[in-house]
Amino acid sequence: MLFNSIDFAIFLPIVFLLYWFVTNKNLKLQNFLVFFASYVFYGWWDWRFLSLIIFSTFVDYSVGRKLGTEENKLKRKTLLWISILINLGFLGFFKYYNFFLENFITAFSFFGTEIKPNSLNIILPVGISFYTFQTLSYTIDVYKQKLKPTKDFIAFSAFVSFFPQLVAGPIERATNLLPQFHKKRTFEYDKAVDGLRQILWGFFKKIVIADNSARVANEIFSNSADYSGSTLVLGALFFTFQIYCDFSGYSDIAIGTSRLFGFDLKQNFAFPYFSRDIAEFWRRWHISLSTWFRDYLYIPIGGSRGGIWMKIRNTFVIFIVSGFWHGANWTFLAWGFINACYFLPVMLKNNNRNNLDIVAQGKIFPSFKELYQMGITFGLTVLAWVFFRAENIGHAQNYLLTIFSKSLFTIPHFSGMRHALVTLIIILIFIIIEWCGRNEEYAIARLGFRWKRLFRYAFYYSIIIVIILFMGEEQQFIYFQF
Repeated sequence: MLFNSIDFAIFLPIVFLLYWFVTNKNLKLQNFLVFFASYVFYGWWDWRFLSLIIFSTFVDYSVGRKLGTEENKLKRKTLLWISILINLGFLGFFKYYNFFLENFITAFSFFGTEIKPNSLNIILPVGISFYTFQTLSYTIDVYKQKLKPTKDFIAFSAFVSFFPQLVAGPIERATNLLPQFHKKRTFEYDKAVDGLRQILWGFFKKIVIADNSARVANEIFSNSADYSGSTLVLGALFFTFQIYCDFSGYSDIAIGTSRLFGFDLKQNFAFPYFSRDIAEFWRRWHISLSTWFRDYLYIPIGGSRGGIWMKIRNTFVIFIVSGFWHGANWTFLAWGFINACYFLPVMLKNNNRNNLDIVAQGKIFPSFKELYQMGITFGLTVLAWVFFRAENIGHAQNYLLTIFSKSLFTIPHFSGMRHALVTLIIILIFIIIEWCGRNEEYAIARLGFRWKRLFRYAFYYSIIIVIILFMGEEQQFIYFQF
């Protein structure tokens, strides 16, 4: 079920009314409703894949219960590895089986040996990368004794399958979300209104910015051999805003929807395109995944401790694994490798913790130095996104070679130029709003609070009107494929 669909527009009010007006006096009944609604939400795509969530939930619930009573270190470690291998085994099979098979065949063909193993027509279950990491956080934290195992199977099942963030995050930690299922939740009007406001901003990002940017980016990337370097720059820029607004838009809708039901999810994006260096960018981009890899992979393998070569190794491990998490394609590995190369100089100079504050905090405009830093960081990010969006490595190389050719200094031109200009104007307005709201969790969280009520509501209704005007066919969120 897509957030930007009629189905969800019917589904959400029904669940909301049942949640607050029918089951509100019984916590267990409320949790069961969330659990049931989440399974309906996920099963809307394909009911067969519910078996994977059910099995993963049962395994990690059982492992968690056993870890709560087991004191033998070897047995505890065995239980942890059972959870890790089962969860990553499912993820690896559905997401990477054909990738490894195809490269296995290619490797043997290179040495003159032809093999013809059987390939499988595997359908990637929506959101498997997200809920796998979410449930793994539970068993790992229980193993590390950061969290006591739950005895409530329904609450745990609701935590694993929580529908607002089930298929594209944020990837919630068990230490944050699971305890909220054990506490009585009461309806708070201000919290619900804030949730609706964030949902509205999420839909604006997705429908107005991301979907319209996608029309331009798809046209240019699909026919990149026919266009000049300047036009390809335009395509890369539009994809840059497409992926940000598509993914952060989903996160805004997920966080806002959760707030309607009395749950608080972690912020997943913190205005990453205003970053002054690549380290700051990764603290602000897909925060739930970045911190997951930091805590469960980067730190356990040594982190920034040790000698210079260990730091370099760990940096490349974390970024390449992150790239591979996004998809079974060499382009994602290249994207991770490039970001590791970006990050290394900052880390080796111990400058990776320089920009922890909000850019131009307390000021209307950034300084020339900050503007320069943001420009460089943004430019490097745009170039890296080319590999993320390209169909293969060759496509990305040709795309970049054309950008860095004489045709870069020509006037961009393609058949959708008029639509691109309109979208570009909206993006500029969007950037201004994001800049004004960069101190908040999302751009319009407090925007207009000092205005008269008439003007504030006129602003909200203007957003609704723009969404309706730019609304086209339902388009899936980019991160559903990951």
